[in-house]
Amino acid sequence: MKTKIAILRGINVGGKRKILMADLKMLMQDLGYLNIQTYIQSGNLIFEIDDKHQNKGIAEGIETAILGKFDFEVPVIVLSAEEIENAVTKNPFYKADADINKLHLTFLNELPDKDNLALVESFDYSPDQFKIIGKNAFIYCEGSYHKSKLTNDFFEKKLKVKATTRNWKTVLKLWELSK
Repeated sequence: MKTKIAILRGINVGGKRKILMADLKMLMQDLGYLNIQTYIQSGNLIFEIDDKHQNKGIAEGIETAILGKFDFEVPVIVLSAEEIENAVTKNPFYKADADINKLHLTFLNELPDKDNLALVESFDYSPDQFKIIGKNAFIYCEGSYHKSKLTNDFFEKKLKVKATTRNWKTVLKLWELSK
């Protein structure tokens, strides 16, 4: 069995696309996943599955099940426990004395096109900073994330990928729960 993390985009925000975590957990059980845990209401799941399934296929299955049960689309990104650990250890802005309230991670569902990536990296977004490593966009926001240009929508539009963002506290908790 392998531990996986599913991160759902844009549920339970402003009373829209509402999914109770108990209902989401039941849906995951119906899909055959085991030892399912949820973390906060924003759509974070930790579960186990036999290791023959690929992340993309798992994500598509969850998306299809959500559409069938709740009648709206929710993009889903699935990671292995190793991928979340790798993200934590590779964050260039995460230092021992870092203010984790300024750190965010945008998970990309696929590697961005090199031309799109080069264009995004060519601009200065000061005082905020970001670094894309693989399918992770590590973000440092000097002020509030909600006032930053480096939003989830920004990365989706500029990189032409699906994405979902979590604050660093949530990322650390998902890593802890996946161990």
